[in-house]
Amino acid sequence: MSSWFEERRADKAADAVQRREDREFESKLRRDERRKDRDEDREVKAQQRRDRAQRRQARTARREKTLTPGNVYRKGTLALVLASAAASLPAQVMHFVGISLMLLPIPFALEGAAWVMNAGVAYADERKLPAWVRWLMRVLAMTAAGYAAHINLGYGLSLEGHGLSAADAAAVGWGLAAVTMLGPLFFEVRQWVLTLTAAVTDPKKRAEEKARAAHEKKRRRHHKTVADIADRLISAAPYGSLKFEDAWTQAWAIVHGTDKPGMTPKFHAYAVRSAAALDAALEPAPVDEVAIRRRILDHFRRGSKGPGQPLRYVLPTPAATALGVTGKPQVVTDLPPASKTAPGKPKNGSRRQPPPHRRSKGDALPFHPLAKTQAADTARQHAVVNGHHH
Repeated sequence: MSSWFEERRADKAADAVQRREDREFESKLRRDERRKDRDEDREVKAQQRRDRAQRRQARTARREKTLTPGNVYRKGTLALVLASAAASLPAQVMHFVGISLMLLPIPFALEGAAWVMNAGVAYADERKLPAWVRWLMRVLAMTAAGYAAHINLGYGLSLEGHGLSAADAAAVGWGLAAVTMLGPLFFEVRQWVLTLTAAVTDPKKRAEEKARAAHEKKRRRHHKTVADIADRLISAAPYGSLKFEDAWTQAWAIVHGTDKPGMTPKFHAYAVRSAAALDAALEPAPVDEVAIRRRILDHFRRGSKGPGQPLRYVLPTPAATALGVTGKPQVVTDLPPASKTAPGKPKNGSRRQPPPHRRSKGDALPFHPLAKTQAADTARQHAVVNGHHH
């Protein structure tokens, strides 16, 4: 019996432990779910904040891009143009309709002509058409705008006596005329500023284009015949198959006989003469007896003052031919000639070696008469008395 109660108590205790563990597990699950929900809420709010910041940055970037000075100027000018058209067109309509209802298209034609011609100026600038095209469109635009301004001025002045004083009518007329003219003028100034801005944006490219055009013009002016033949070669070849530089090289060879542009027969002859003169200048001048004698005589004729620079004698080759002497040398060595065989006992039947040479009278070269004259002149200049020079 006691064992049953003990088992019963053990079962109850085990059930209580199990229930407590179940409750703890459920509470843990709920805490995890709440934590997960809070994390998700924080992530959603953070994403919303990031989205709002991105949208704010995008609006700021668009505003900065839209409100740049260039955009404000371009769009502001267009707004002024629209305001000018809106102010000048009703007066023209009332003027022509007051004359006849059939004249209703004239005001629209005048305003349209002015603005279409102004747009044509912009298109000509974009396509880099000749200047006369742009000036023609400007003249047409200003003519249409001027006629419309004249109509508006007359309509404003005609309001005198219809509830307006003379001063008010004049103010209305001149105001309408000014608005009619200022619209096209503002648009023309806008296009002029945009053109200058585009030119300043890439100055290196524009400068290169101008330099290329100037070079092409100068080359055609200096070499008209070559340019004409090059144009004929290009026109004779299939379209796009022959480039202008290749045609120019061929035309140069046809006209001047050489495939190197810039060189002509005259220039080739000039180059040959210059090369020959350079070779002659670099080749050493031959030195003979006559040249040496002339240099010595020139040195002696300079007087006792002496030359400004040390005298340099250039001896001919070989040196033994100096002063025309080709006989015995002035100095003869007393040493016997070197033997080509090893020293030792001479072979039987060989000739006996000659005795060593001894100097004798007539071996030395006599002094030249010019040298004797110079030595005597030097002795007279430096006379010695009692062992002292004076």
